[in-house]
Amino acid sequence: KTVTQKIDGLKNSIETYKSLQKQLEDNQTLYDLAREMQDEKELSGLNESLQELEKQVEKKEFEITLSHPHDKLRAILTIHAGAGGTESCDWAQMLLRMYTRWAEQHNMKVSITDALPGEEAGIKNASIIVEGPYAYGYLKGEIGVHRLVRVSPFDANARRHTSFASVDVLPDIEEEINIEIPEKDIELE
Repeated sequence: KTVTQKIDGLKNSIETYKSLQKQLEDNQTLYDLAREMQDEKELSGLNESLQELEKQVEKKEFEITLSHPHDKLRAILTIHAGAGGTESCDWAQMLLRMYTRWAEQHNMKVSITDALPGEEAGIKNASIIVEGPYAYGYLKGEIGVHRLVRVSPFDANARRHTSFASVDVLPDIEEEINIEIPEKDIELE
């Protein structure tokens, strides 16, 4: 990260803090006035404003917990269908749609870099890049095997099927990494 990017990040954090503080002070003043005037309509509107402010504070608190340097980077998310044939491929497709929609709802940009379709339905695997503030930090908790148990739309006997798909998330590290191996550690055969 360049010094300018760090400064911009700190400025953004300070501006957010000041904005939240100002909103809280404004709401306190409105509350005092509404209580003095016994204005129930104003108090109910103030309640909505405070709930929105609380959501903003919770979001900022969560972002503060994302303190690892990679948490702010964009994320590379990969989905692989597990055992289960068409069922797992369909489940992998559902996961891809779910993560794509989640990212779009959080004003993040999604780019599908690779996708291999399943034989009958769904996908065997797919990779996407999610760009946005704290993309990796938000998505790193999704790493692992995801399981779905449902009555299969692909089974003529309408039996229950269990489908598996694995999700892996990596930070997109842009900086070039040079690895030097000492001469004494190299062995030629």
